[in-house]
Amino acid sequence: MSSSLAKPSDGDNRYKSVQAKLDRLGKTLDDATLELEGLHRSMRANASRTEGVATDIENADLDPKFVEMTNLVAVALGGAAVQARRLSDTANETATLTHQTKHTHSRLYGALDDIRSNRSEKTPRPGFLTR
Repeated sequence: MSSSLAKPSDGDNRYKSVQAKLDRLGKTLDDATLELEGLHRSMRANASRTEGVATDIENADLDPKFVEMTNLVAVALGGAAVQARRLSDTANETATLTHQTKHTHSRLYGALDDIRSNRSEKTPRPGFLTR
């Protein structure tokens, strides 16, 4: 998987910080989606090859228990491939929602941040008036 590790939030909720965090999260999820898709393809291919090995073992007239064990491995790999696909789909959906959230956050708060950032006077932090 990706070298990016999950990190606890630092509590910095300023506009640019939130935008950067959403950007990093979206990119990490995009990377995870690609890696999980590769894992899915690899597992599916290994399951198919393992089925072929089970057939070869059966054709070689070996003990049926080896055919059964090899078929069980093929089934397990196939099941793992299905779950890897589901996880990939979930990562992709979460990445899409993260990109949408970043866009919405920008649309709602970007202009306010521009105003606050370009003032020479200090202004209250967001949420100050709601305390």
